[in-house]
Amino acid sequence: MFNLNGTVFMPSLLTLTGIPGLESVQFWIGIPFCAMYIFALFGNSLLLVIIKSELSLHEPMYLLLAMLGATDIALSTCILPKMLGIFWFHLAEIYFEACLLQMYFIHTLQGIESGILLAMALDRYVAICNPLRHASIFSHQLLTQIGVGVTLRAALLSAPCIILIKCRLKFYRTTVVSHSYCEHMAIVKLAAEDVRINKMYGLFVAFTILGFDIIFITLSYIRIFIAVFILPQKEARLKAFNTCITHICVFLEFYLLAFFSFFTHRFGFQIPPYIHILLSILYLLVPPLLNPLIYGVKTKQIRDRVSKIFHSKETS
Repeated sequence: MFNLNGTVFMPSLLTLTGIPGLESVQFWIGIPFCAMYIFALFGNSLLLVIIKSELSLHEPMYLLLAMLGATDIALSTCILPKMLGIFWFHLAEIYFEACLLQMYFIHTLQGIESGILLAMALDRYVAICNPLRHASIFSHQLLTQIGVGVTLRAALLSAPCIILIKCRLKFYRTTVVSHSYCEHMAIVKLAAEDVRINKMYGLFVAFTILGFDIIFITLSYIRIFIAVFILPQKEARLKAFNTCITHICVFLEFYLLAFFSFFTHRFGFQIPPYIHILLSILYLLVPPLLNPLIYGVKTKQIRDRVSKIFHSKETS
């Protein structure tokens, strides 16, 4: 790494600033973020243990939920330890390759989560609109294929983002990243070269994954609404539809936060930078925190199992 005409060639280290404008209170901001992370780890881990140990929960809906919980644990772990190191211990430096790796995992795990949500919507569509064939369609083999498919899709589409940065961007105006983690646009904006291809590909990935998934999720629930409220056997289908309420809450929470963060980051030029960064952090932390709470409260089987676990501890 060396300076050339005021630019840095191939930096080996980057410096994450945390939350620009709120440096004096970053220590205190880290406390609620740490609490959110701990609760997310505990909630999702408990969910995984319950689904694994309870044979009656080895159904497609709950196995997909287990995939979602594992993804949430990995996603929150990608950013929080390093972020808390910045907030509490001023460990702001990160190797350039490690930064790219963190970016890759964040985007890949976001894509996996979106794909799992799409699979959950399709599972509910088949369960309500074609219940007699649900068990044969959503077999364990199909669930394995879905897991592999959504992982490969996210991993392959995210990889060029890293390759374009590593291979095309050689000169950087600064090595100081105005963010709490290695976010794609925050890194690209450091470059002193033409970054239009990098920006365009980032938009392409976002709309290819999130846009594609939300379109098919919406279509699935339109068909579900028609089946529940128009077609015969309304009572049985309405009972099945109650399980969809939980999924709808999770979908709205994930995609509303995603698009709100995305559009404010790219088009909210009058919004202070610390608002952008706080929104992007909450987008990665709130779903892992709320998902186990939503499913724990709304799903009777999981709620009963949690009650048994804590009741047995109290009696012992």
